[in-house]
Amino acid sequence: MSSNLKSKIQNLKSGEYQCLANLNIYDSPSCDRLATQAATGRHLWVTSNYQDVETLHTTSLQVCLCEDDYPGWLSLSDCVLLQPCTVPYKAKNFVESEIKKRLPEVIAFTQKAMQQPNYYLWGGTVGPNYDCSGLMQAAFASVGIRIPRDADQQEAFTQPVTMKELQPGDLVFFGSSQKATHVGLYLGDGYYIHSSGKDKGRNGIAIDPLSEQGDEICQSYYQQLRGAGRVVRSYEPQRR
Repeated sequence: MSSNLKSKIQNLKSGEYQCLANLNIYDSPSCDRLATQAATGRHLWVTSNYQDVETLHTTSLQVCLCEDDYPGWLSLSDCVLLQPCTVPYKAKNFVESEIKKRLPEVIAFTQKAMQQPNYYLWGGTVGPNYDCSGLMQAAFASVGIRIPRDADQQEAFTQPVTMKELQPGDLVFFGSSQKATHVGLYLGDGYYIHSSGKDKGRNGIAIDPLSEQGDEICQSYYQQLRGAGRVVRSYEPQRR
């Protein structure tokens, strides 16, 4: 560890910081599996300090993203890419009509992302490579609307709608009877856009019919269809 990095870490205290670059957030202190990503400018709360790191002999810090309350671990080597916040994060409030006006831009974001070379990345939220819920979160965030991180969280956050009520910009959820494990964005005319995995998926962003018609992949997802939901508010983080 360089003296500059060590000095930076030693001065790091628990509190709110802002990302100076896109950062990877991991699901354990070992930092070997991506959980999510924090785009440049996002706020995160460092929940441990250098003394904790020394005591535990670890190479990571426990953090929580402010916009969606998503927890994870940040590699110590990335701490130089944080700056203390002078203005704490404050969620923007949107009424349902304001969100509806922004949905064409949300859809356009996903279609533009599909046109870039990409592949499915578990934990990807900043592009060009996304996971399913990461693409949804990034698309809404592009117009200032915050939604939770994971597919099951997004399902619980949205207002349920029936298949007959589906409108462009609604989220469609897939999985088992117990839990949503996949999500896509409804485009209208019976089609949705999503980022699906390499196994039993497209290994990236694609548009598929929301029906039993189509190839084996389309049929597999349709058989896992759980329902749909509408984003009618922006996520407000828990108070710290």
